Amino acid sequence: MAQATLTIDLNAIAANWRALDALSGQGTETGAVLKADAYGLGLDKVAPVLAAAGARSFFVALAEEGAALRQTLGPGPRIFVFSGHMAGDAPKLRDAELIPLLNDAAQLRRHKDALPLHPYGLQIDTGMNRLGFEPPDLVTGALPAPPTLLISHLACADTPDNPANAQQRGVFEDLPRIGCPRSLSATGGTMLGASFHYDLTRPGIGLFGGMPFAAARPVVRLSLPVIQTRSVAVGEFVGYGADWHAETPRRIATLSSGYADGLIRALGGKAMLWAADRPCPVVGRVSMDLLTADVTDLPEVPATLDIIGPHAGIDALAAAAGTIGYEILTSLGARYQRVYINP
Repeated sequence: MAQATLTIDLNAIAANWRALDALSGQGTETGAVLKADAYGLGLDKVAPVLAAAGARSFFVALAEEGAALRQTLGPGPRIFVFSGHMAGDAPKLRDAELIPLLNDAAQLRRHKDALPLHPYGLQIDTGMNRLGFEPPDLVTGALPAPPTLLISHLACADTPDNPANAQQRGVFEDLPRIGCPRSLSATGGTMLGASFHYDLTRPGIGLFGGMPFAAARPVVRLSLPVIQTRSVAVGEFVGYGADWHAETPRRIATLSSGYADGLIRALGGKAMLWAADRPCPVVGRVSMDLLTADVTDLPEVPATLDIIGPHAGIDALAAAAGTIGYEILTSLGARYQRVYINP
């Protein structure tokens, strides 16, 4: 079989949510961010597990994602849309009972005109300069009714000592009190302590085993099948560009997965695969459907090698590629056989 297997531990996702909920503390609700198809792991599988664990507020990037999430969850849980109320969104927001987080005066006018009695939230830019009202533009008298939630987003929460965290919190603290719950922190902000928690935290990457939640249970394992092994003599090369040459006789395994599956080219010559606790370095370039690893030191080559697993999580693989765990996780491709470990 040439199809790689991505194993997703739903028990671990639920456990990570409960751990982050405990960190958020009493009096603070813990939501869940499920944008990008639950960070690529399957919205229809992940969302019910989090709802069963206790999550009641969910966050997505787009109204279309929110509509799919509502079909999965049914009535009851709140679903917030980070992009706000875009042109053409009104039917989706209304029919799926989504709560847009409005980002500027134009969105506020659009919402008032199209859905005057529909719940909404507000997103405020406290320094990231990406989405949200500028604080001076938040004119409370222009609001049609009290919002459901007031949020902002930290730019540097994964670096606790960065002064931008306290600066943004100060701006957030100085906003007018408009009679609704407030939310400043995703996973990183949750780790910064109680002064960043406010009324609701909204973890995302931490649910799925990523940093900065170092205590997270691993969620994914990616096992790649070995298609072929071959002996490579001294001086022979492996892969496109002839970048890697054997300095001693080597045994090379060719595995089924490549950059079309989210294992980006930057991993070539830098990442490790694992046979149980034995590392096997990736050699040569990663190609579209294949990569190659040095298995010379294995007493026997197994049917599969892990590129994500007990010895190397998503952040270790990201470090090899010079990127972040978010990119690795959300890039994992559609060709993998997905196996879910159910709660």
